[in-house]
Amino acid sequence: MKKNPGLKSFLLAVMLGGASLASACTITHRIEPSEKPMLININLNIKQEIRVRLEKDIEDMLNNNPDIF
Repeated sequence: MKKNPGLKSFLLAVMLGGASLASACTITHRIEPSEKPMLININLNIKQEIRVRLEKDIEDMLNNNPDIF
């Protein structure tokens, strides 16, 4: 078989053209801040702290007054 130098250069040009075309079609992502303020709900932590304090107060009251019930 006879080697064809024109075919090699054509294939190289096709490969380079395909690679540059594929790199031009990249996806761009945008991250935009919301217009609404961020809301952080901390009600669970507050309820937990109140519950622990109430349980401690009730335990102290029962220890101080054993005949309450």
